[in-house]
Amino acid sequence: MDDAPAFRSVVRELLERRGYIVAGEADCGADALDLVGRLDPDAVLLDVHLPGESGFEVAARLAEVRPGLPVLLTSADFDRNFYALADLAGARGFVPKSELARVEFTMFWPAGAEVQDAQLAG
Repeated sequence: MDDAPAFRSVVRELLERRGYIVAGEADCGADALDLVGRLDPDAVLLDVHLPGESGFEVAARLAEVRPGLPVLLTSADFDRNFYALADLAGARGFVPKSELARVEFTMFWPAGAEVQDAQLAG
């Protein structure tokens, strides 16, 4: 799946099947920050590659404005440094997109949380 709406749809279904409520979706960092302010989600799934700024930058900004908000970064690309960069940005962790279907989200977020999904297929 190459286009963002299709990928977000798949992730929405995955999260909902796991008992999460998807409170909103964004396709860029600015929209993600805006939606977090308006929707007040319990957690955020954030792509590393966003238009205008990286997911790491957005995660760091979220850590400033909403300390303690659980943010999980993801990407279709894999770089070992993503784990450390996620930690430096204040995120709960990094999971490659190829692993999302197998990950136990409760390692990163509370069960049944309202999640905001801000990502692009990449």
